[in-house]
Amino acid sequence: MPELTVGQYTLVANFLSFTIAVMGATTAFLWISRSQVSDPYKIAVTVSGIVTFIALYHYVRIYMSWSEVYTITDGVLVATGKSFNDSYRYVDWLLTVPLLLVELILVMKLSAQETVSKSVKLGLLAALMIILGYPGELSDVDGTRWLWWSLSMIPFLWIVYELFVGLKDAIAKQPPAVRGLVGMVRNLTIAAWAFYPIVFIFPMLGISGPVAETMVQIGYSIADIVAKALIGIMIFAIALKKSAVEVKV
Repeated sequence: MPELTVGQYTLVANFLSFTIAVMGATTAFLWISRSQVSDPYKIAVTVSGIVTFIALYHYVRIYMSWSEVYTITDGVLVATGKSFNDSYRYVDWLLTVPLLLVELILVMKLSAQETVSKSVKLGLLAALMIILGYPGELSDVDGTRWLWWSLSMIPFLWIVYELFVGLKDAIAKQPPAVRGLVGMVRNLTIAAWAFYPIVFIFPMLGISGPVAETMVQIGYSIADIVAKALIGIMIFAIALKKSAVEVKV
């Protein structure tokens, strides 16, 4: 852990706390509001709430770990000798990233066979992407980090292809009232995910130190808020609109 200033350390702690609040509020909203959508979409909203609940738990653990690294004594940041456990993020991503793709598939209400096929394929690709990235995250050797980054980008690009090409016809078949919103969720998912591989290569580009650590922690938190909380709310909005359209029909 680099030598942070009191301001940098407090800023990250506050942002982690904010993320906990966002994930908690989103989880409560999604699970309470699932009764407002028709039965075929309840599972998509439920899964969205599970995603934010898992994130809530891991952000609590991240916040606790961050709080143990330093103490503030008389306005001075004092190291406790404990290390910051950032592995909670990878555990969280391993669970939530596949579910983020599954919730998108579920809310589209495809055929049972297509739902299972696409959910399994995208879920496994997402898990593989996270697993391949983790060994590189643990290494301080640039060559090793580049190797695992390159390997993890293979399933990442495959997922991008599946979202833009594999789901193109399925999105086109969505009701006009939600077609644009479904496409927006797909695009926002990719945009949020693109941040992670960019941050991963910071150390290989010589970007390090307290400013970089602060940017990484805040950046990851923002990306998680977008990918999990915001998209979860959008999944609910899609489910709500599709429920209303189908009731009218």
